[in-house]
Amino acid sequence: MIHFVKFAIVFLIFLSANAQEPTNTNPADSGITLTIVLENVLNDQGDILAGLHTRQTFMKGAGIDNYKGKAATGEHVFVFENVQPGDYAVSVLHDLNSNEQMDFEVNGMPKEPYAMSGNEMAMGPPAFGTCHFEVGSEDLELRLRF
Repeated sequence: MIHFVKFAIVFLIFLSANAQEPTNTNPADSGITLTIVLENVLNDQGDILAGLHTRQTFMKGAGIDNYKGKAATGEHVFVFENVQPGDYAVSVLHDLNSNEQMDFEVNGMPKEPYAMSGNEMAMGPPAFGTCHFEVGSEDLELRLRF
């Protein structure tokens, strides 16, 4: 009898755990697709590296989602999937020597082309406030230029 009670309890726990609905069954609830169109890639040397950033990750390394693809002259298109509503910024680097980091001149100026959402290329390091954009409930396309 005691074995039957233990079996029944385990069976009921199993059923109740498996009976719960998945939390994300509607594809529309998965977030939006953010398409990045990068203009003016000058050559096919190296890689294109990009990061999708929040205020907390901006200019501090890897983003909350990252992209790496082989560079090709002209226009380069890539996407970030399932982006949730909120404020974000995108940074892109044409990593000419494929060392996965931005290289700098002796005076501190970047040696490799880069782009930021907002397309502001002010002197000095970019700020989240000038690069951020808002993601809502609809797919979004951003055009960035080196």
